[in-house]
Amino acid sequence: MKIEIVDSQNRSLLGLSGKVIDETKNIFVIETQNGVKRLVKSQITFKMGTNIIKGESVIRRPEELI
Repeated sequence: MKIEIVDSQNRSLLGLSGKVIDETKNIFVIETQNGVKRLVKSQITFKMGTNIIKGESVIRRPEELI
């Protein structure tokens, strides 16, 4: 899936977008034009398609989201 950061405690991440290539309970690993970035879920709000999601709402293992 592709995500874009719309809010973050780290202002340098705003507008960052890329494809999620890995996910753990607390981290998204995304591939961007400038390389691979690790994002702490609890510190970001992201857009996926037209949905805006607070990262803290998805702090769980990927298999637990189903």
